[in-house]
Amino acid sequence: MLVVDDDAEVAALLTRYLSAQGFSVNAVASGREMLAFLTGNAVDLVLLDLGLPGEDGLDLTRHLREHWRGPVIIVSGRADSVDRIVGLEVGADDYVTKPFELRELLARIRSVLRRVGESPRENNAPPPVYRFAGYRLETHSRTLTTDAGQPVTLTNGEYELLQVFVTHPNQVLSRDELMNHLYGRDSGPYDRAVDVQVGRLRRKVEPDPASPTLIKSVRGAGYLFADSVRRD
Repeated sequence: MLVVDDDAEVAALLTRYLSAQGFSVNAVASGREMLAFLTGNAVDLVLLDLGLPGEDGLDLTRHLREHWRGPVIIVSGRADSVDRIVGLEVGADDYVTKPFELRELLARIRSVLRRVGESPRENNAPPPVYRFAGYRLETHSRTLTTDAGQPVTLTNGEYELLQVFVTHPNQVLSRDELMNHLYGRDSGPYDRAVDVQVGRLRRKVEPDPASPTLIKSVRGAGYLFADSVRRD
């Protein structure tokens, strides 16, 4: 795990606490150091502070999504809901505001790692492949391709959401149900994380994201994945 925070006290606190929980933790103080560390080291998760001096944390998050496949949790003093939504839109897997409870942060970390690392195997069966609307979703490699073989790049959050939809086709899922599937927790009354993820996923898989035909909104109820799904 890599902690990216220019506050030495916060970085030391997180390093001590997470190390005591069994994680291997390293800390750096800038985006430049983060990118250099990721180049030569295997990292399971990045905890990224948005308020790095002279650097835009959202740009760094966007860069990670484009060039690194691991999960990213933003840890920020920006508590405004707009900042949280933007953080999720650019590809963060979760957003935690400062000051935070260490136990809550630990729960969020474990939830993200569990989602990323969960095995799709059941009863020693091969990992399933889902086919729908001209796409092929490989659960073993966590990849989406068109039937013609063209890859579609998904963030971890987009992949997790798509997997929920393809395993519940033609079923209306409320935002609370989707939040529980994705984050293992109940969403707050104004939690727009699911709406953000749906919007991003639509831009990847819908012929016309402005008029979605695959992931439909059901007024007052949630979302419906409106296609037949074949599991191989």
